[in-house]
Amino acid sequence: MEQQASTEEIVASAQRSERRPRDMVISMLVLLVPILLAFGVYRVFFDGNDPLAVDPAVAIDDARHANAFPVLVPTGLSDEWTTVTARWQQIDGGKALRLGFVSPDGKGAQVLQTDADSTKVIPAELTSEARAQGTAEIAGGSWQTYSTRPGERALVKLDPDRTVIVVGDAADADLRTLAGSLK
Repeated sequence: MEQQASTEEIVASAQRSERRPRDMVISMLVLLVPILLAFGVYRVFFDGNDPLAVDPAVAIDDARHANAFPVLVPTGLSDEWTTVTARWQQIDGGKALRLGFVSPDGKGAQVLQTDADSTKVIPAELTSEARAQGTAEIAGGSWQTYSTRPGERALVKLDPDRTVIVVGDAADADLRTLAGSLK
Protein backbone atom coordinates (compact mmCIF):
# COMPACT_ATOMS: atom_id res chain seq x y z
CA MET A 1 0.00 0.00 0.00
CA GLU A 2 2.82 2.36 0.87
CA GLN A 3 4.54 1.61 -2.39
CA GLN A 4 1.35 2.34 -4.28
CA ALA A 5 1.02 5.75 -2.55
CA SER A 6 4.50 6.74 -3.55
CA THR A 7 3.76 5.80 -7.16
CA GLU A 8 0.70 8.05 -7.10
CA GLU A 9 2.82 10.89 -5.72
CA ILE A 10 5.31 10.43 -8.53
CA VAL A 11 2.55 10.51 -11.13
CA ALA A 12 1.05 13.67 -9.58
CA SER A 13 4.47 15.29 -9.46
CA ALA A 14 5.12 14.48 -13.10
CA GLN A 15 1.80 16.02 -14.11
CA ARG A 16 2.62 19.25 -12.28
CA SER A 17 5.95 19.57 -14.07
CA GLU A 18 4.30 19.26 -17.48
CA ARG A 19 3.22 22.89 -17.50
CA ARG A 20 3.40 24.64 -20.82
CA PRO A 21 5.47 27.74 -21.68
CA ARG A 22 2.20 29.64 -22.01
CA ASP A 23 1.61 29.09 -18.29
CA MET A 24 5.02 30.54 -17.48
CA VAL A 25 4.31 33.62 -19.63
CA ILE A 26 1.01 34.17 -17.86
CA SER A 27 2.75 33.89 -14.48
CA MET A 28 5.37 36.42 -15.55
CA LEU A 29 2.69 38.86 -16.72
CA VAL A 30 0.89 38.54 -13.41
CA LEU A 31 4.13 39.63 -11.71
CA LEU A 32 5.23 42.31 -14.19
CA VAL A 33 1.95 44.22 -14.60
CA PRO A 34 1.83 45.51 -10.99
CA ILE A 35 5.53 46.39 -11.09
CA LEU A 36 5.10 48.40 -14.29
CA LEU A 37 2.03 50.11 -12.87
CA ALA A 38 3.99 51.11 -9.75
CA PHE A 39 6.78 52.63 -11.87
CA GLY A 40 4.23 54.47 -14.00
CA VAL A 41 2.50 55.96 -10.96
CA TYR A 42 5.87 57.01 -9.54
CA ARG A 43 6.94 58.75 -12.74
CA VAL A 44 3.62 60.48 -13.44
CA PHE A 45 2.33 61.44 -10.00
CA PHE A 46 5.55 61.79 -8.01
CA ASP A 47 7.75 63.51 -10.62
CA GLY A 48 10.02 60.49 -10.94
CA ASN A 49 12.00 62.13 -13.76
CA ASP A 50 12.78 65.36 -11.92
CA PRO A 51 16.22 65.73 -10.34
CA LEU A 52 16.35 65.72 -6.56
CA ALA A 53 17.11 69.22 -5.31
CA VAL A 54 19.49 69.87 -2.43
CA ASP A 55 19.96 72.97 -0.30
CA PRO A 56 23.46 74.36 -0.90
CA ALA A 57 23.33 76.62 2.18
CA VAL A 58 25.35 74.31 4.47
CA ALA A 59 28.21 73.87 1.97
CA ILE A 60 28.24 77.60 1.21
CA ASP A 61 28.26 78.47 4.93
CA ASP A 62 31.10 76.00 5.54
CA ALA A 63 33.10 77.62 2.73
CA ARG A 64 32.47 81.10 4.08
CA HIS A 65 33.46 80.12 7.62
CA ALA A 66 36.67 78.50 6.40
CA ASN A 67 37.57 81.88 4.89
CA ALA A 68 39.88 80.24 2.32
CA PHE A 69 38.68 82.60 -0.44
CA PRO A 70 35.77 84.96 -1.14
CA VAL A 71 32.82 82.69 -1.95
CA LEU A 72 30.64 83.47 -4.95
CA VAL A 73 27.00 82.38 -4.78
CA PRO A 74 24.62 81.99 -7.72
CA THR A 75 21.92 84.64 -7.39
CA GLY A 76 19.01 85.49 -9.63
CA LEU A 77 18.74 82.15 -11.43
CA SER A 78 15.24 81.17 -12.49
CA ASP A 79 13.34 78.44 -10.66
CA GLU A 80 14.03 76.17 -13.63
CA TRP A 81 17.61 75.72 -12.35
CA THR A 82 17.94 72.91 -9.81
CA THR A 83 20.84 72.55 -7.39
CA VAL A 84 21.59 68.81 -7.23
CA THR A 85 24.92 68.73 -5.36
CA ALA A 86 26.72 71.01 -2.93
CA ARG A 87 30.00 70.05 -1.32
CA TRP A 88 32.78 71.86 0.54
CA GLN A 89 35.89 69.71 0.53
CA GLN A 90 39.63 69.50 0.88
CA ILE A 91 41.34 68.85 -2.47
CA ASP A 92 44.94 68.42 -3.53
CA GLY A 93 46.57 71.76 -2.79
CA GLY A 94 43.63 73.60 -1.25
CA LYS A 95 39.93 73.71 -0.53
CA ALA A 96 37.04 73.64 -2.98
CA LEU A 97 33.34 74.45 -3.13
CA ARG A 98 31.45 72.41 -5.73
CA LEU A 99 27.89 73.23 -6.70
CA GLY A 100 26.15 71.01 -9.25
CA PHE A 101 23.12 72.14 -11.22
CA VAL A 102 20.60 70.91 -13.75
CA SER A 103 19.90 73.67 -16.27
CA PRO A 104 16.42 74.56 -17.57
CA ASP A 105 16.98 72.28 -20.59
CA GLY A 106 17.86 69.33 -18.33
CA LYS A 107 21.63 69.37 -18.86
CA GLY A 108 24.31 69.37 -16.17
CA ALA A 109 26.56 72.21 -15.03
CA GLN A 110 29.02 72.54 -12.17
CA VAL A 111 30.58 75.52 -10.43
CA LEU A 112 33.94 74.86 -8.81
CA GLN A 113 35.59 77.51 -6.65
CA THR A 114 38.99 76.75 -5.19
CA ASP A 115 42.11 78.31 -3.75
CA ALA A 116 44.30 75.53 -5.19
CA ASP A 117 46.90 76.33 -7.86
CA SER A 118 45.07 76.94 -11.15
CA THR A 119 47.81 75.25 -13.16
CA LYS A 120 46.94 72.02 -11.35
CA VAL A 121 43.19 72.47 -10.96
CA ILE A 122 42.39 73.22 -14.61
CA PRO A 123 43.99 70.04 -16.03
CA ALA A 124 42.53 67.97 -13.19
CA GLU A 125 38.99 69.26 -13.77
CA LEU A 126 38.95 69.82 -17.52
CA THR A 127 41.43 67.14 -18.72
CA SER A 128 45.10 67.55 -19.45
CA GLU A 129 44.31 68.43 -23.08
CA ALA A 130 42.12 71.40 -22.08
CA ARG A 131 43.22 74.60 -23.79
CA ALA A 132 42.03 78.18 -23.52
CA GLN A 133 40.05 79.06 -26.65
CA GLY A 134 39.44 82.74 -26.00
CA THR A 135 37.85 85.16 -23.57
CA ALA A 136 34.29 86.20 -22.83
CA GLU A 137 32.93 89.20 -20.97
CA ILE A 138 30.27 87.95 -18.58
CA ALA A 139 28.56 90.24 -16.06
CA GLY A 140 31.46 92.67 -16.19
CA GLY A 141 34.12 90.03 -15.61
CA SER A 142 36.60 88.42 -17.96
CA TRP A 143 36.25 84.64 -18.32
CA GLN A 144 38.38 82.30 -20.39
CA THR A 145 36.58 79.77 -22.56
CA TYR A 146 38.09 76.29 -22.57
CA SER A 147 37.77 73.20 -24.66
CA THR A 148 37.25 70.12 -22.54
CA ARG A 149 35.67 66.68 -22.83
CA PRO A 150 33.52 65.98 -25.90
CA GLY A 151 30.12 67.62 -25.47
CA GLU A 152 31.24 69.86 -22.61
CA ARG A 153 32.24 73.49 -22.41
CA ALA A 154 34.00 75.39 -19.66
CA LEU A 155 34.38 78.96 -18.47
CA VAL A 156 37.30 79.77 -16.18
CA LYS A 157 37.85 82.92 -14.13
CA LEU A 158 41.30 83.37 -12.63
CA ASP A 159 41.40 85.67 -9.61
CA PRO A 160 44.46 86.23 -7.41
CA ASP A 161 42.91 84.34 -4.48
CA ARG A 162 40.74 81.75 -6.25
CA THR A 163 39.93 79.96 -9.48
CA VAL A 164 36.31 79.64 -10.59
CA ILE A 165 35.36 77.00 -13.15
CA VAL A 166 31.90 76.65 -14.68
CA VAL A 167 31.76 73.43 -16.69
CA GLY A 168 29.12 71.14 -18.10
CA ASP A 169 27.19 69.85 -21.06
CA ALA A 170 24.56 72.58 -20.69
CA ALA A 171 24.14 75.02 -23.56
CA ASP A 172 26.72 77.78 -23.82
CA ALA A 173 24.05 80.39 -23.02
CA ASP A 174 23.13 78.49 -19.84
CA LEU A 175 26.77 78.25 -18.74
CA ARG A 176 27.14 81.99 -19.31
CA THR A 177 23.94 82.65 -17.34
CA LEU A 178 25.28 80.54 -14.47
CA ALA A 179 28.67 82.28 -14.56
CA GLY A 180 26.97 85.68 -14.66
CA SER A 181 24.85 84.83 -11.62
CA LEU A 182 27.90 84.32 -9.38
CA LYS A 183 28.05 87.23 -6.95
